[in-house]
Amino acid sequence: MTLTHLDADGSAHMVDIGGKIATRRLAIATGRITMSPQALAAIRDGLVRKGDVLAVARVAGIMAAKRTSDLIPLCHPLPLTRASIDFAFEDGAIRVTATAATDGKTGVEMEALTAASTALLTIYDMAKAIDKAMVIDGICVVEKQGGKSGDWVRDD
Repeated sequence: MTLTHLDADGSAHMVDIGGKIATRRLAIATGRITMSPQALAAIRDGLVRKGDVLAVARVAGIMAAKRTSDLIPLCHPLPLTRASIDFAFEDGAIRVTATAATDGKTGVEMEALTAASTALLTIYDMAKAIDKAMVIDGICVVEKQGGKSGDWVRDD
C-alpha cells in the first residue's frame, strides 16, 4: 500500500490533485459524548447556563468543517456545498452526525470528521460545569460517496 502523503524520500507533502476530475463528493462522520443524567437533562431542557448547547455546537461544527485545511496540515482547502450537524439523544449520550459535501477533486472525509469532533468538543465545553467526566468516543467516518475509490459504507 502506498501512502499518498509521503514522497519518494518519505517526506510529507500535499497530494497534487491538479489532474483529477471534479466530482460530487460526500462524507458522513459520527461520534458521541456520554454524560451524567443531569447533564443530559440540562442540555435537552435548555437549562445549561452558557446557553443553547446544541445550537452552539451545530454552528461550531459547521465552522470547523469550513476551516479543516487550516487545522489539518496536508488537507486541501475545499469549497463546501454542504456542511450539516445533526444530534440524537441516546441512553446516557448525545450522538453527533456531521455531513460534508463538495463538487471537487478530493474527498471530504476530513471535513466531516473535523465537524463531528468540534461539535462534540463544544458540547463538552458548554456542559463541563455540570459533568467534568463526560467522554467523547466513537468518532469515525460512516459513509463516503464519490471519487476514484467510489462509494463506501461502514459495515459495523
